[in-house]
Amino acid sequence: MMGESYLAAAEAAVSLLAHQSVADAWEKPSALAGYAVSGLAGHLAGQVNVVAKALDGPEPDTEPVALLDYFLQASWIDADQDGEVHRGIRGSGDQYAEVGPQALATRTAEVLDRLRRDLPRQAPHRVVQFPWGPPSLRLDDLLTNRTMELVVHLDDLAVSVGVPTPELPAPATDAVVGLLATLAARRHGSVPVLRALTRAERAPATIAAF
Repeated sequence: MMGESYLAAAEAAVSLLAHQSVADAWEKPSALAGYAVSGLAGHLAGQVNVVAKALDGPEPDTEPVALLDYFLQASWIDADQDGEVHRGIRGSGDQYAEVGPQALATRTAEVLDRLRRDLPRQAPHRVVQFPWGPPSLRLDDLLTNRTMELVVHLDDLAVSVGVPTPELPAPATDAVVGLLATLAARRHGSVPVLRALTRAERAPATIAAF
């Protein structure tokens, strides 16, 4: 099921990357602080490429971590936006974008075509690892993680170029909303999250997951 949700989000990303509005705004600042539209487009494309690279890699000999534990260990969540971690993330997006908008869209579509063939053949519990190294995750958890990245940054890029945010199948958005709500509760406590969802008069200023 997660494979289908991931592919649906990846297909929406490829369609948006190919939209003329992205090429037209390529050099402009995006809605995401620190990113030009080009770098944000590259970061979005990276969420497709990273899954293909993980499938190409050897099965790691380390025990996979649970998805929530992965986020609790992630160095980028509380890192300074101008620090080394986020500079590296932005730099990776810029590298993908160096080929220009048309080539980026075409290359990402080619990777997606391969994933359409390969992902359905994979066992959901296969252990995989990011191209940059540990920790390792179950494939379904990696796909949930990358679906979240796709869904969030689809909105960032759509807002940046003035087009509607793509509608996605409910299973994809349900998985992402559930993950973000759990992360928000870990960060802020369950009561603030419950109030934000049910009691506007007592809602906190933010329940951002990260």
